[in-house]
Parts: sequence; C-alpha cells; structure tokens
Amino acid sequence: MRAISAASQVLPSGRRCDNGSKLVSSRPSGRHVLTTNQRPRAETLIGLAQALLEKAALPPEKASLVAELLVEADLMGHTTHGLNLLAGYLGALDDGKMTATGDVEVIADHGSTLVWDGRYLPGVWLTAKAIDTAVARAESHGLASVSIRKSHHIACLATFLERATRHDMMVLLLSSDPAAASVAPFGGTRPVMTPNPIGIGIPTGGDPILIDVSASITTNGLSGRLAKEGKRFEHPWLLDGAGLATNDPAVLQADPPGSILPIGGLDHGHKGTAIGLWVEVMTQALAGFGRADGADRWGASVFVQVIDPKAFAGRDAFVRQTGWLAEAVTSNPPRPGVEAVRLPGQRGLQKKREALQNGVDLYPGILDSLRAEALKRDVPWPTALG
Repeated sequence: MRAISAASQVLPSGRRCDNGSKLVSSRPSGRHVLTTNQRPRAETLIGLAQALLEKAALPPEKASLVAELLVEADLMGHTTHGLNLLAGYLGALDDGKMTATGDVEVIADHGSTLVWDGRYLPGVWLTAKAIDTAVARAESHGLASVSIRKSHHIACLATFLERATRHDMMVLLLSSDPAAASVAPFGGTRPVMTPNPIGIGIPTGGDPILIDVSASITTNGLSGRLAKEGKRFEHPWLLDGAGLATNDPAVLQADPPGSILPIGGLDHGHKGTAIGLWVEVMTQALAGFGRADGADRWGASVFVQVIDPKAFAGRDAFVRQTGWLAEAVTSNPPRPGVEAVRLPGQRGLQKKREALQNGVDLYPGILDSLRAEALKRDVPWPTALG
C-alpha cells in the first residue's frame, strides 16, 4: 500500500488540512525553529507543497503526486532530494522549463517495451506513471520496460521503488541528465557524465530492499549544498580542473570545472566509470535522445524496468531466496565500531516510520524556503508550521 496518501490533504485557500491546522496568511513572522515535539506532519507539508505547485499552474493530479513524493524523500532522510528541490521546480514552472499540462508522447509501444517523450513534464510524475505502467504490463508480459526522453528532474529514486515491490515485483530505475556533466571518466579531467543514480526495489516477504546509489562517490545535490554552506567533504571525493584530488565542492563551479570522482575513486574508479557509462546507454541510447543531441535544459533521461518473478521461477521461490539473503545480511556479526549491519533502504524505511509518528525532521533552511515561496505566491501558511 502507499506510504502516504495525499488524496484528501489538498490545502486550497480557505480550507483546513486533515490535521485540523487552520491556514493563515503566509506573511513571515520571523524565523521559527521547530523543536522535536513540533516537527511538521507529513500531511501538512504535502498540502503546502501541493498548494504551491498548483499556484505555479501545475494541475492538481500532478501537483499532489509531486508533493507527496518530495515529502516522502524527506521522510526517508534524503534531504537534498525532497522539499529542497521545490523552489527549483517552481522556478522551472514559472519559466516554462517544466511543462505543466498534457501527457507524454508515445514514440514506440511494443507491448513489453515503450519509449515516451516526456515533453519536460514533471519528472516525478512521469517516473511514477512509468513504473505503474510497467507493473501493469509486467502482469501480462513477465517484464516491461519504459524509456523516457526529455523528462524533467525526477528527484529521489528510493521514493518510487515501493510502487513495484508492493505488487511483489522487482524494479530497476535509472536516470541521467544529458544537459549536465559533473563526473569525469576514470583517468580524465573533464566532466562527461552525471552521477547517474541507480534505484532497485526487491521484494523479500518483509520490508523490501531499496537500493538507491549512484555511479559517483557523491552527488550533485550534496556537493551543491556543501558549497553553498562553505563546507567541504571529509575526504577528497573530487578533482579540480587540473585533475588534482580535493575535498572542496566549489571546484565544480570553477573555470575550468572540476569533477566528482566515480565510484572506486582515485584507485579503482574504472568500476564507477563503467557503471556510469552503462546508465548513460540505458537511459539515453535506448530512448533515442541524449548528449549527442545537445540537450540544453535541466532534465532527465529515464529507464524503468519491472520484473514479475511469477514469470520466472515463481514469486514464492523468488522471495525464499531474497528473504534468506536479507536475513543473512542483517544477522551478520558487525565489525568493531559498527552497531549493526543494515540492508539498503532499511534506515530510510525506519526513518519514515519515525517521521510519520513524530513529524518530519527537515534540513535547516527548508521551512524558510517554503515560507518565501508561500509569500511570493500568496499561498496561506499553515499555523502548524509556526
């Protein structure tokens, strides 16, 4: 079932959100710091985000899903890819760089494989639609794949994976941005690729395994946050424009630009480069649009594949194996200094449960950004947010 439902949590002007918080003027009253007991409820944040997106002319059915999945990222602790992105999305809608209305253009449909032109519609909405479509097609075909070209940014990959695993299906989700480059190939000095995230959802019979990693050591989002705050990474995860290792994310904006190291770093970065190239091919070449075409706006090329174990050895046989693996990992004796061995996604799911019960622990500055957008767009500010 869905972790959060935003269907009844829309907050148009003059109405109440589901937790009874009356909406008031968005005029700022000074910075308000929430204590642990005052953390905002997910429903309140979803409603506010949806109201802001609708004010930027995004239709309600798209705005509600984008708002829900951005908040889902914050629930899971992925704070660079949750509501932190909302101001950028709103600006893209204002500038016409994110398409607000309409549907995908179907370039090809062969039953188990589809190619969509996303027309730079909201990437969060497109990706959810692609996974839902692939789940339905996999019921008939055993597996189904959707390639999307010209999607807008798709936010946090981990938030989409349960859309397949709750149907006892496995999902692969890949993304790249052909208009951007921040990762140099191993041994090189000039950025060619993006971090190229990889999401994999695996049903186990218990909590699913939710893999959300990238082909680079770190991400553009975290690099940008640290650079904005004047901070550095703990380790030399980047190269400056001359190819020298550094921990300063500001080199990504230098001239010539620096780059993020691929997985494996200075010693074994050929592994990350290989994975990054694979993601580029899966997301851009299969969709028929990529770097060779001179993409010029913030967006994404996306590949989705859903696999139904029923079409192979059967769902019970699949879960027997994945459940055993999950138990073998979590029961593994931890090395000194490690409290427990976790599965990918385990911490995020635990954070989500805690946040749904105790409120969302937002990264500093997020509420201030939301308040500024609410004031700019004359969207009422929920009293629950102070």
